[in-house]
Amino acid sequence: MNKRLERVIVLLVLVMSSIAYSQQDPQYTQYMFNTMSVNPAYVGSKGHSVINLLARTQWVGIDGAPRTQTLSYDTPVGYTGVGLGFNLVNDAIGPATETYLDVNVSYTVRTSDEGNLAFGMKLGGRFFSVDWSKGIYRDKADNQFNANINRFLPTIGAGIYYYESNWYAGIAVPNILRTDHYDDASGGGTVATERMHYFLIAGYVFDLSENIKFKPAVLSKIVSGAPLSLDVSANFLFNEKFRVGAAWRWGDSVSALLGFQISRSLQMGYAYDLTTSNYSNYNSGTHEVMLRYEIFKTQTMKSPRFF
Repeated sequence: MNKRLERVIVLLVLVMSSIAYSQQDPQYTQYMFNTMSVNPAYVGSKGHSVINLLARTQWVGIDGAPRTQTLSYDTPVGYTGVGLGFNLVNDAIGPATETYLDVNVSYTVRTSDEGNLAFGMKLGGRFFSVDWSKGIYRDKADNQFNANINRFLPTIGAGIYYYESNWYAGIAVPNILRTDHYDDASGGGTVATERMHYFLIAGYVFDLSENIKFKPAVLSKIVSGAPLSLDVSANFLFNEKFRVGAAWRWGDSVSALLGFQISRSLQMGYAYDLTTSNYSNYNSGTHEVMLRYEIFKTQTMKSPRFF
């Protein structure tokens, strides 16, 4: 068996095992610009419509390594305080593919001159499939590899998001349902159950000068039975045009981030992750590309928010 493919198969088995200690949801380095994927209460908070595209290729050089693509759209609904958005995600690792389609709704309450408290809900589903023909395994008589898997998994999530002009904080549970991704208990195998995730996110924007803004941000993911996941990032924005920053994921990677405001509406971002775990011996890093298009209202915006 190809050694790299063998490692991927082992990794996949660990992910689907009931005693696995890995994250189950897709992860993003540019999470601070893809907040709706983390918290449904974020939708509509920009005050105008936003279209976001993101593509992530993880662990380049390993066959069957994770690949993720997202398309999202969110907008406020008039001046009602209601926000509406959808999120489409395709996530693949080895022979397993998962497609997410979620609808997000939020309601925002003004708490002060600048303070806004938003409550959000997410409804949707995931189409989960495993095609064992994409891999090579030693024992073709093994019952666990004889039949492909196709399942629909419903999603119900909720979140709270507080924001002002220069900072934000939120907590969310992307899915409160515990559903089985894989069940081979009758054949002597294991059961892989969707675990409940808790996402905490926060960020602050400092005006260092008239032309330089500094934004540190943090994202923590807590999953029962898994180690704490912690992402810390820092970005500088120059002349509201060029962005450069760095990020660190505890026990996993360090990252470089770049961004450019191509026009008033169009922004492009790029992130490169250098793996710091044992997987660094088998891959050349992770690439992530983002495009954001903002549809502004007719009135002139005084200053674009850095989140």
